Amino acid sequence: MRRLTALGLAALLLGPMAPQMAPQMAQAATIDYTLDAAASTVAFETDFGPDIITGQIPLAQADLTLDFDDVRNCTVAVALDVTGAEASFPFAAQALKGPKVLDAKAHPRMTFQSTSVTRAGEAADVTGQITIRGVTRPVTLRAQLFRPQGSATTDFSRLTVRLTGRVNRSDFGATGWSDMVGDEVRIVITARIDAKG
Repeated sequence: MRRLTALGLAALLLGPMAPQMAPQMAQAATIDYTLDAAASTVAFETDFGPDIITGQIPLAQADLTLDFDDVRNCTVAVALDVTGAEASFPFAAQALKGPKVLDAKAHPRMTFQSTSVTRAGEAADVTGQITIRGVTRPVTLRAQLFRPQGSATTDFSRLTVRLTGRVNRSDFGATGWSDMVGDEVRIVITARIDAKG
């Protein structure tokens, strides 16, 4: 994958991009994208004493709208299937989905909905609301946008969005095994998206 220079999550002020692209981009306006779930992942990690627990949660849905003229019109909505969570230690996945951490039975979905997008150099900061265990808190994710290697610079029909951030699980009531497992959880969402239509 090749990073879209100065595009971020369509942060799309297009300054350094080739002048001949500007007319096409201006015509593109707002583009809606849908998720290719089979090619997308949500990875996480947290401290476990001197070690690190890693894992994945299936990405159930991602809807993105990118505006290549005005970054303020970009939106991101992501839903995760907590019931499918996996972890690097055999016992950790069961504990993760249990009532003391994510409580997957009572709260099978984890969601993120953007409220604003701002340019951050060659990336973008996506601020929004994340809901875990039915508790909603504000969070900001750093976003980067990629297109397939070898694709035309004007082809935005298939893209990959990488969102990174961190949350404290205690903020959401996920306090189980706090004597052994770290509070900070680092998240990497890699979403393969296709333009609708």
